[in-house]
Amino acid sequence: MLREQGLSSAEATAQAPVVSSASVLLSEAVGIYLQQKGKGRPVTFHRAAQRSCGYVIDACGDKHLDAYTKADANAFRDALIARGLSGSSMTRVFGTVRAVTNFAASEQGLDFTNPFAGVYYDRTAGVSDRTPVPADALAVVQAQCRSLDDDMRWLVALVSDTGMRLAEAAGMTRDDIVRNDDGSLHARVRPHPWRRLKTKGSERDVPLEGEARWAAERILDQQTESRFAFPRYNKTDATNANAASAALNKWMKEYAPAGCTMHGFRHSMRDRLRAVECPSDIVDQ
Repeated sequence: MLREQGLSSAEATAQAPVVSSASVLLSEAVGIYLQQKGKGRPVTFHRAAQRSCGYVIDACGDKHLDAYTKADANAFRDALIARGLSGSSMTRVFGTVRAVTNFAASEQGLDFTNPFAGVYYDRTAGVSDRTPVPADALAVVQAQCRSLDDDMRWLVALVSDTGMRLAEAAGMTRDDIVRNDDGSLHARVRPHPWRRLKTKGSERDVPLEGEARWAAERILDQQTESRFAFPRYNKTDATNANAASAALNKWMKEYAPAGCTMHGFRHSMRDRLRAVECPSDIVDQ
């Protein structure tokens, strides 16, 4: 399998794949894709291509692109369902496989009809609705943040009153917290080498009010040599948002209804903004 070959992403990108003139094996297509598209992209980008196409190879074999059929694509779908992937996860996997195969075929000048397009599956399977954190639970969680007053709770408080994505907040530097001339604070959400943003439109300045301001002030009050607002989640070359999510979601269970997670604060903020008739373009950020 591609994901077990032991090559680092940098090595996979640097090594130009050797391809036949007639067609391209799927494993070769991954090499072509990452060599051209993977430059400057995070390790997760490389892993997604290798993992997704590895699933195809597991289910259908490592074939030339023009040898894959709709029956193969359907067998691939069935294999993903057997693995227990949700509909949303299957959508991401199929999207990656199509991107890899379409790009490699185009690069090699192949006449290629992609069998992985238009495959039916239940896109809602296994997908649960995101639950906003109710106002009463929000107050309880924020009170606990004040009481415990540590870096993990500062992160919770920051997200709870801004609606920022957890990864956006966890990857902030202290310099991303900006004090304005009037004394107010805002968070400057920008991409960093250690933490990319979900979309280009995710770049924004977020006012820090309420518990988010308290958290920001506590961060700035710390005497530390680290440039990060949350050093515990930035010990390597990539922000460990998954670790933050696991730890904080577990902590929240005691204070919020079942189904509420850190991402629920984002939905709660949208509800709060709509309640005061905030413009939709601001709400949707």
